[in-house]
Amino acid sequence: MKLIIRNLDRSTTEEELKALFQKYGTVQSCDLVSDKVTGGSKGFGFVEIPHPGEAKAAMKSLNNTTVGESTIRVKKAVKKEGSPPNPPSQPNGG
Repeated sequence: MKLIIRNLDRSTTEEELKALFQKYGTVQSCDLVSDKVTGGSKGFGFVEIPHPGEAKAAMKSLNNTTVGESTIRVKKAVKKEGSPPNPPSQPNGG
């Protein structure tokens, strides 16, 4: 299950975020979203936990907790409308 973590302290690192969620189970991936120009954190990220029970426990326990200087919000990530489920395939040449 992919979770979105919002309102992260801008100084939070991917390693800190991953460690926070590993207390609840296996973290498959952890991605902190960075500004392309400055390279700094945009204040949110995604954590993927393959076991739904572990993901729900992490979501329930960590939502509205303070990390650094900010109170984070943790929710199930929802795909944006219009985004493809898989990368578009390359057309076959003929």
